[in-house]
Order: sequence, then structure tokens, then C-alpha cells
Amino acid sequence: MGLLSLLSQEPVLFFVLVGALVFTLSVHEASHAWVGTLLGDSTAKRMGRLTLNPLAHLDPIGFLMILFVGFGYAKPVPYNPYNLKYPRWGPALIAAAGPLSNLIFGSVCAVLYGFMAPSLGSENLLVLTVWFLGRINFTLMAFNLIPLPPLDGSKALLAMLAGPQHERLRMQIETQGPNILFFLIIADMFLNIGVFSWISRIGDIMFSLLS
Repeated sequence: MGLLSLLSQEPVLFFVLVGALVFTLSVHEASHAWVGTLLGDSTAKRMGRLTLNPLAHLDPIGFLMILFVGFGYAKPVPYNPYNLKYPRWGPALIAAAGPLSNLIFGSVCAVLYGFMAPSLGSENLLVLTVWFLGRINFTLMAFNLIPLPPLDGSKALLAMLAGPQHERLRMQIETQGPNILFFLIIADMFLNIGVFSWISRIGDIMFSLLS
């Protein structure tokens, strides 16, 4: 039952891991807001999203998924593309800020783990927290690079397809992408076909290389 299964067995670990995951999502979304602001749009700032406060970013359903599935999502950061300095690539730059924040955050955690684990032991609560943070950041980064809406990777793909000759394809990606992604997630969860198994492997490899 996801992280919720830890509540009765390891309550301290449960709250630490939930807090770590919520903070990771907050950093991810705040990075989107920060880059959007740098590119000239104040929408996210006016809506209170230019902060690391989790209350500004949490989505109720996404938070429930954290508890029951062990992986969730936050509220998307809004922006007005007409206010951006670079109309074509601005949305892609805003989108890239999220995975980039996960890469930086995960790398810091991996390096810290490499220093802390030998002296404190892998079962230490602080070490476990750093390990979890590093792994979840690399996993979130890899997942968000999938080029399907509403994931961040889709913004770069749509920017490359900005020409009028790609209008039909772009429309299909924008309208059908979320359905395809949802179908793949459900199929992977219930049929265990390993569609997204490569994501966790990327997290393992990156964490091992840096720790």
C-alpha cells in the first residue's frame, strides 16, 4: 500500500519519507515558477508559486497517491506564453527547470550519501532519508523527460514541432498524449509489464555513479 504501509511499522521513517517526497515535488515546481519569472512572466509569482512552501504546490489527489502508491504529483505551475521572452522555446525552458532541479538535488544527495553511509551505516535514519531523496529525484527527473503531455519532456518536443507543417501532429500529441501516458501507467501498474522499469534503473545507475 505504498508508503502508508510504513505508518504502523516505522512511523518515524514514514513521516520522514513523505516529507522528503513532498519537499522534492515543491523544489521541482518552484523551479518551474522561478524560470518562468526570469523569462518575463509573473503569473506563477502572482499566484504564490514562487516558494518552497509545500502548501503552495500540493495537489490533494497527488498527495493521496504519495501515501497509497508511493509516488505522486503536485499542481502544475501556470504561465502565460505570450509574456515570455522566447515564445517558441520559453515553455521548454520552463519545463526543463523541473528535471534540472531534480538532477542537482539528486546529485547532492548521492554525494552526501557516499560520505555519510560508511561512517553512520546504511540503516541510519538520516542516511536512509538522503538515499531516498537521491533516488526519488533521479526517478522523477527521468519520468518527466518522457515526451508526452503533461510531462516536461513534451515541451521540448512541441517546440521542435512548432512549424505550420507539424500542426496536425502537434495537436494529436497535445490531445492524445495524456491519454497514452495514463494508459501506459495503468497497464504497468496492473499488468506489471515493465513499461517504466528503465526509469528506476536510470535512478539506480546515476545514484551509484555519484555516491
